[in-house]
Amino acid sequence: MVLSPGPSLLRFIFRLQLGRHSRPPRRSLGVASTGDKRGSKDVGLVPSIVPTLHFQDSLPRLPIPRLEDSIARYLRAQEPLLTADKFRKTAAFSHKFQHGLGRELHDMLIFQDRHSQHTSYISDIWLNSYLGRRNPPVFNMNVGLAFQPDPKAEYNDQLTRATNVTVSIIRFLRAFRTHTLEPEVLYLYPERTDTELFKKVIRWIPKSLVCQMAAMFDAYPMDMSQNFRLFSTSRLPKFGRDILLTDERAKHLLVLRNGNFYIFNILQSDGTMIQASEIHANLKYILSDESPVPNFPLAYLTTEKRDTWAQLRQELLANGNQEALKKVETAIFSLCLDDLLVQDADHFTRIMLYGNGHNRWFDKSFNLILTKDGSAAINFEHSWGDVMTILRFMKEVFQDSTKAPAIGPREVPMAPNASTAVKKLHFHLNDNLRVGVTNARANYDAAVRTFSVKLVRFKEGKCFLKQEGVSPGAMIHLAFQMAFLGLCGQMVSSYEPCSTAAFKHGRTEVIRPTSIHTKKCSLAFQEPAKHSVAELKDMLSKCSTHHVQLIKEAARGQGFDRHLLALRILADTKKGYLPDIFLDPAYDQLNHSFVFSRYLFNPTLNFGASMPIVPDGFGIAYLIQDDCIIFNVTSCCNYDIQDFIQSLKTSLEKIIVILKGKPITR
Repeated sequence: MVLSPGPSLLRFIFRLQLGRHSRPPRRSLGVASTGDKRGSKDVGLVPSIVPTLHFQDSLPRLPIPRLEDSIARYLRAQEPLLTADKFRKTAAFSHKFQHGLGRELHDMLIFQDRHSQHTSYISDIWLNSYLGRRNPPVFNMNVGLAFQPDPKAEYNDQLTRATNVTVSIIRFLRAFRTHTLEPEVLYLYPERTDTELFKKVIRWIPKSLVCQMAAMFDAYPMDMSQNFRLFSTSRLPKFGRDILLTDERAKHLLVLRNGNFYIFNILQSDGTMIQASEIHANLKYILSDESPVPNFPLAYLTTEKRDTWAQLRQELLANGNQEALKKVETAIFSLCLDDLLVQDADHFTRIMLYGNGHNRWFDKSFNLILTKDGSAAINFEHSWGDVMTILRFMKEVFQDSTKAPAIGPREVPMAPNASTAVKKLHFHLNDNLRVGVTNARANYDAAVRTFSVKLVRFKEGKCFLKQEGVSPGAMIHLAFQMAFLGLCGQMVSSYEPCSTAAFKHGRTEVIRPTSIHTKKCSLAFQEPAKHSVAELKDMLSKCSTHHVQLIKEAARGQGFDRHLLALRILADTKKGYLPDIFLDPAYDQLNHSFVFSRYLFNPTLNFGASMPIVPDGFGIAYLIQDDCIIFNVTSCCNYDIQDFIQSLKTSLEKIIVILKGKPITR
């Protein structure tokens, strides 16, 4: 029997995506009090009653939409972007595909999925899609997420916070590997189910039935398979398509400072963590090393195009660097200690997205960044996992490091052998490698010069929009469309990922916010005098209703993007050619998303940032709070980002005026 997530879960996911949830899901973070003995090996995360992967086997499988539904949704997304003549042509291609080759490919996909019960139909396809992209991930796919400051100001010293966050990360790793990490479960009614009694009962339910039983009590487990790639993982450059390397035997931490590489074992032979005082001493030793930035900083190579980097990596290996490179690539994670003081939010966004180029290994599953003033952030490589996984990880780490800190700000490192525990890595570079590093640095500098970023806060937030009966997410996306229409005079394709982690090996589905409703509304708001306040308010309501429907479909795995991508790949690999639907210029136009947005929700998150996914577009990460909306906008194109932000703010102001029942006077 195929298990599907219940309506209660789906309603919650919709609210989560919309920013409308009034009560977040509750999890037992298992954080020990600060009264526990500091420095003990695994103090912090209290062992879970329910084994970490207890629910994994019985998670519902990601559904494959009906072909006719995907075609209908595809045409619905195309209609606002095309003229009537072009839309008729696209519709003809689509219906031909639906009743011809598309049916054969769809049946082939169904057959493959039935014989791959352990995973989802999109898992390998989406992974290979990421790994096949040849542009540098740092400027295309990697995501930056900033932690909130430690609430105790004295703990925001660089060394203190680096030690505490590192210890908490290793506690998380240990808990996951020993199956004592709290499973990721959304408790819709935590007063009934996020309890010791419920967990003691549910742990004895057979794994094959446990998700069904939990769902009966409105407790919904999430897929946790991506956590296997969270640690000791690197993306390795290869010609044509990269690969992922994970080595769970690794026991060492990689630390970068001034472009120099250091390692030390943070796990002992039995897999337990070394003493926090040793980690503290080792990091203090590294911070005291006054080695300057190398003349040819190797980390720049991870900012290069992938095929170029693949060739240079082969040369690195052939030049006697096998052991050093293996240490970098298999390290549990990369800790980047920057000699930078954060000036403002825009400066911190630049630091966490691309830094200075020489003090990140952008191919690691994630880099933990600590600036000189103790500001902390994560930069993570996106192919192995999605934002939902990294946000849960960050929440646990923040809670643990602030509620059960391993060391205090005035503690003196006691370990006397840091100089022998820490090993500095050295690389042998020939002339070709030196030229490669020089070119990579020049390409990095050129990319940085085109990059612009701006973080802004809009004064109205979730409370007002909910009070007016509209989806906050819908109004935000409408404002994006209105802003781009005002800036460029056209409606454009937009893209926002929606998690499908409620399914086994789910990744994301796409929400396509541009619609006939947002188009009609955007055009009307350009000439508001031609419409009454009631008419404009009705248009806003219709935009909201439609956007909610898009989220419902995406959360259920009932979008069209992932389905059509799978069919396109089957056509290419099994038939050797692409049908007209995929050769149609409209297909490329839809997938050239000028607006790429990412909704972030995490109370321990200060803000986040995403790169644009097309060279002439915008990347927008946003947080919806009760009384404001935070936008972090990035661009790598010739558009003036200030013009876009001003247009965005004006659009939101107009929406607010109409929702308040007043006419637009300017």
